[in-house]
Amino acid sequence: VQLQASGGGLVQAGGSLRLSCAASGRTIRTSAWFRQAPGKEREFIAAWKPGHAYYADSVKGRFTISRDNAKNTVYLQMNSLKPEDTAVYYCACATSSVIQSAVSRPDMYIYWGQGTLVTVSS
Repeated sequence: VQLQASGGGLVQAGGSLRLSCAASGRTIRTSAWFRQAPGKEREFIAAWKPGHAYYADSVKGRFTISRDNAKNTVYLQMNSLKPEDTAVYYCACATSSVIQSAVSRPDMYIYWGQGTLVTVSS
């Protein structure tokens, strides 16, 4: 499976961006977004599997994860962006259905995109 992430960029605080992650290859069962800010550990943001979406508390109500099965693409709509959202965002996928208690674990995902930088200015 190859993942191609896109959509990052520079935006002012309060603005919006939509990230995309297109997958090619095998069928994806669980998709997720993580981010990593400079000097910090990789952080879980959101995950999606059929009928379910999961969010970190830090983005709940502002970010929305969705998936277009026809395009084999997962999206992350980010609204009300804050400077602390600045990070490199990574999409990740698993070919199995990851259980709810484990969706935030990076080791549950075998396939990773290359990362896309999101910078939010104050």
